[in-house]
Amino acid sequence: MKASLFITCLTDTFYPRSGIAVVKVLEHLGCEVDFPPGQTCCGQPMFNNGFRDDTRDLAKRMIEVFEHSQFVITPSGSCAAMIRDYYPDLFKGDVAWERAATEFAAKTYEFVEFLVRVLKVDLKSLSAKWPGDVTYHYSCHLRGIGITDEAVRVMKQIDGLEYRAMEKIDQCCGFGGTFAMKYPQISGSMVREKVECIQKTGAPMVVSNDAGCTMNISGACNRMNAGVKFQSLAEIIAESLGLLDRLNPPETLKATPATPGPAMPTSVAGVSPLIPT
Repeated sequence: MKASLFITCLTDTFYPRSGIAVVKVLEHLGCEVDFPPGQTCCGQPMFNNGFRDDTRDLAKRMIEVFEHSQFVITPSGSCAAMIRDYYPDLFKGDVAWERAATEFAAKTYEFVEFLVRVLKVDLKSLSAKWPGDVTYHYSCHLRGIGITDEAVRVMKQIDGLEYRAMEKIDQCCGFGGTFAMKYPQISGSMVREKVECIQKTGAPMVVSNDAGCTMNISGACNRMNAGVKFQSLAEIIAESLGLLDRLNPPETLKATPATPGPAMPTSVAGVSPLIPT
């Protein structure tokens, strides 16, 4: 099985270790991974600001760069959602490009989604081990591509990893790309509430699989002296399989007593179940 890595702008610039982890895990699971060097931005910032022509130019480049890829794997639910939800519509009525965009969208997967739905990974059978307590940020864009509890199910396959469910897990962190710049007061209020929910879990580690969300929440955590660390699930999986050295010693990742919160919702946006507690 062949997979091409779409690294995304923010992951490449700020969280390259996550991209390295994606490659190491995929190769460990038997995939042949390549990295098309011509890839650039998927066009989401331009699209969010109404510049559809500029977005189409970038989309055409992406489609051509990954034309011969069997699967396109990205560590970002946000960028995966951009391609899957909006690329075909960008070329509505242009027969050749609409077909190409639809084919590209159909073979594009968020990393954890690919592990669960295509590779059907069973980390228990691979003796994955990662002692530590974590909570999980469920980013909004994952709902757009139909992802619900995949990340939690994968985490529960890792020996020693203790998952602590977060209150209001389906609530936006306030980043939303350009939303955070256009509405900073609203965005700031939303991310502060997210930090409070993280603190209530008592978990010293937050698993976040979208670079934009990670930047936003980790920055707020630093400002609020929350004292938590952040890693992508790709990094944790790679560490659990011995493919990367541990970034954080296990003894630093034991939770403090959690503050009880209200019961978790059982569905969101018509998708059920959401995240098991």
